[in-house]
Amino acid sequence: METALSIAGSDSSGGAGIQADIKTMTMNGVYAMTAITALTAQNTTGVRAIQEVSPAFLKAQIDAVFEDIFPDAVKIGMVASSDLIKVIAERLRFYELGNIVVDPVMVATSGSSLMKTDAVKTLCQELLPLAMVVTPNIPEAQILAEQEITDENDMLAAAKAIGDRYGCAVLLKGGHSVSDANDLLYVDDEFLWFYGKRINNPNTHGTGCTLSSAIAANLAKGYGLEAAVERAKAYISGALAAMLDLGHGSGPMNHAFDLRSEYGQ
Repeated sequence: METALSIAGSDSSGGAGIQADIKTMTMNGVYAMTAITALTAQNTTGVRAIQEVSPAFLKAQIDAVFEDIFPDAVKIGMVASSDLIKVIAERLRFYELGNIVVDPVMVATSGSSLMKTDAVKTLCQELLPLAMVVTPNIPEAQILAEQEITDENDMLAAAKAIGDRYGCAVLLKGGHSVSDANDLLYVDDEFLWFYGKRINNPNTHGTGCTLSSAIAANLAKGYGLEAAVERAKAYISGALAAMLDLGHGSGPMNHAFDLRSEYGQ
């Protein structure tokens, strides 16, 4: 069975972060492992507190995984500080892993800040050059590309700027009202649009974590980047369309297995 490692923060409400990554990787048919960067006290409405792990403990987690169950892919999510980012980058260079997906989690869906200012610079210097693909949303891409994004032409320019600057593929997510639910993949000087229909579902907490984890899972299974993105986008679109509402006693596992059956995962 293929394996994938999530290096990210824990979400106590279970909708994002490590918890979302484990669920997504499992439903996409790979064995999920974790290295936790921080504990958070949060729910769908906001982040109340963050407790980071130490760099030494994060290193110990990563080494423990790689020395026993070498992952086929790694997804990196919330990493709040420069010191933790440096540890991740150093260990990934040491283990020479190729399938690295970086979700530059800077701000939660609720609007809460999840990354210190100096950490953004370290992320760009240390992690993006190691990534196979980085998956920013519009606000994050504006920071990484250092430019405003108001339409699809801006998305094209920003994706190219990020990809060329850091030598990685870029999946720029258009869900923040710029291009409906259309995402843009920039890789090897080429652009590819993944068109999607906006689904009127208020439960979008953790969608970025889910998409990046699904990409990592499909890369672990041997799919190329384009196919991995296509399958991941189909998976999250199906999840949103299922309209899971935890506040009304829905059965999440029923929805999950329906999705796995529908997309052949």
